Formats: sequence, structure tokens, C-alpha cells
Amino acid sequence: MPYVQAMSSTRTMPLGGEFTFPGTSIKVNRLGYGAMQLAGPGVFGPPRDVDAAIAVLREAVTSGVNHIDTSDIYGPHVTNQIIKKALHPYPDGLVVITKVGFRRGDDKSWHPAYSASDLTSSVHDNLKNLGLDALEIVNLRCGTSQGPNEDSIAERLAALLDLKRQGLVRHVGLSNVTFSQYEEARAMTEIVCVQNLYNVANRTDDPLLAELAKDGVAYVPFFPLGGFSPVQSSVLNEVAVELNATPMQVALAWLLERSPNILPIPGTSSVEHLRENLAAAKLQLSATMIAKLDGISGQSER
Repeated sequence: MPYVQAMSSTRTMPLGGEFTFPGTSIKVNRLGYGAMQLAGPGVFGPPRDVDAAIAVLREAVTSGVNHIDTSDIYGPHVTNQIIKKALHPYPDGLVVITKVGFRRGDDKSWHPAYSASDLTSSVHDNLKNLGLDALEIVNLRCGTSQGPNEDSIAERLAALLDLKRQGLVRHVGLSNVTFSQYEEARAMTEIVCVQNLYNVANRTDDPLLAELAKDGVAYVPFFPLGGFSPVQSSVLNEVAVELNATPMQVALAWLLERSPNILPIPGTSSVEHLRENLAAAKLQLSATMIAKLDGISGQSER
């Protein structure tokens, strides 16, 4: 049976429930897949095993994932080329979301690339390497590799909106931004999603998350499974033992429970680890467990 036909009957099974991006007809299962780890070490160059990377993507979609997060700076170009090789022509309902605003140095470094020409080139690279005529959702990556800053994003967003008017981009999101930058952006256009650092232990974005939930905007947390101190990890371990799960599954289940507009995108280059991540959508956290996990962000090493 051809691969696309084999997938079609399984992708109706929600992973963590469904979410519809505001102002669109785009509906996805909340638990998605982040493709960054499909590139080589340091998110640079090809992976050691391209066939294994293809297998992970196909397993993800077969298992119900219909939201893949990527960028042409992963590799660069490598990850998108693997996605195209694995999944093109893309099955109906699969949403590939990419981002622009950075470039890679030959030394694997990450650099802002905000000019109109940079953004135009990046959009065209994404289109070419994904094999698409238009990008469904493009996140404008802001700030620096160290995190967000408070610079105005109006000029770079205007350049991206020009590409939207040309029909190359259908919807716009943001990545690595502050509350004020989100407000600046939504005064210029409809924002369908925000992708920022957030997990059970790193909750600086709680006020922004609440605002996005009120607006019906998706919040896509990156780095959902890392940065935990030993004290914080011990709490995750305790809950994991109660549920016969792994601590990382508990961290993902907490995100799904935290707010209905959260769309986690855990990444992996392993089919086994992928299955483990997706199984987190089936975990049921009790009120006591949630209260215990909610306290993690205030706990650190003494």
C-alpha cells in the first residue's frame, strides 16, 4: 500500500485534543513534532543516518502528528530536505510550520537575519527545500540566540507581511518574543501563534500565555523537556513513578494540561523516543499531581 494511503486512516486520532489556529481553518492535534534534531550535531550538516530520520517523520505522521515545526536554518537546508524526501507529496491536513529571521555561520553559529532581503531569501529557501508553493504558517524569529530582547520588530514584520501579500506566506506567527513585541505585532496583523521558551520549570511567559489564551492564539513551547535542576527533576520523578511513566512524559502531560492553546513540539531522532513522547498525551494528571508540578518553577538547588 502506498505510504500516503497508509497514513490517511490514522491521522484522525487526536494527540492531546485539537486546536484551530485563529482566523484560519487550520486544525491540528495539539501534540506535534519539532524537526530540529533531524540535522547533524549542533543542528548543522546531515544526520548520521538519513534513513532513520525519514523513519521518525513517517512514524510521527502515521501516529497522528499533523503539525511539524521546522526551519531552513536547521542544517541549514538539511532538515527541510529530509522532510520533503520523507513526506512529499504531503498528506491532506499535515501542517508544516517554519520560521525565518536567523542565518547560520560556517562555525555553526546563529545570527539574526532581519533585513527584507534576508527574509525574502529565507522564505524562498523554505519553499524550495520543502517543495511548496506557499508556506502555511511562518514564525518570525526575533531576539538573539541568548533569548528575546525589547527591540521593535515592526520593520522586519512589515517585510514578512509583504511576502504574505505576494502569496508566499499564508499566516504569520512569532518566535522568541516579549509581551510588548506581541502587542506591537498584533497591531499590524493577525498573529496565529507564538513560539517561546517555556516548560514546567521555566514559566516566565505565564502572563503572555494568559493573553494568548484569551486571544485564541497558539502557544508553542520550545525546549519543553530541559533545564531542570536536580530538585525540580526529583518532583518530576515522583509523579512519574506514580503514573508508571517517564519524567519527560510527565513534563509533556503537564504542558497539555496547562492551557488548551499550548501545542508542544518535542523533537527526537529516535522512533522509540518519539513513541514515548506521543504516549504522554494519554497520561491523566490528578489535581494533586498538577499542584505538585505547578510548584516546580519555584524550586531550585539550595
